[in-house]
Amino acid sequence: MNEIEQFIIKRRSTKRYTDRPVPEEVIRRICEVGTYAATGRGRQSPIILAITNKGLRDRLSKMNAEIWGMTGDPFYGAPVVLVVLADKNVNTRVYDGSLVMGNLMLAAESEGVGSCWIHRAREEFESEEGKKILRELGVEGEYEGIGHCVLGYPAEPPKPAAPRKENYVVYVK
Repeated sequence: MNEIEQFIIKRRSTKRYTDRPVPEEVIRRICEVGTYAATGRGRQSPIILAITNKGLRDRLSKMNAEIWGMTGDPFYGAPVVLVVLADKNVNTRVYDGSLVMGNLMLAAESEGVGSCWIHRAREEFESEEGKKILRELGVEGEYEGIGHCVLGYPAEPPKPAAPRKENYVVYVK
């Protein structure tokens, strides 16, 4: 098994993070790998908001918690939030953004950084507050939130992978 296959099999969602900051150069490498995800017709419809600003991170966490109907931090204390958005005018936007999310999580694993896909980005950025955040950041255009890839250093070792279900793959010869 090659190194890439090992990262794919080893990666698990991290749901508890330390306070240790993720270096900017590591975040940049992870984001760069995200930009190489396959996209429909090569249109590169997604964009990534790389958020390390604690105020904005906490603002998004609060919005996400309210949408979910929970109290607490739905980002599990992760210090970095990579928000993947995709152009609403592109019919492959959800697929494109999902592949970006996958690349981000695998790149994080290769860097020794924990990650987790957090949902509700669509609802966040359809809201007036979400649209206001995009305007404040100078993001122009119509974007749909695909997901949040939260990053940080794991506070505990990952749980082992669950066994793969039977008949996951159907071989047709």
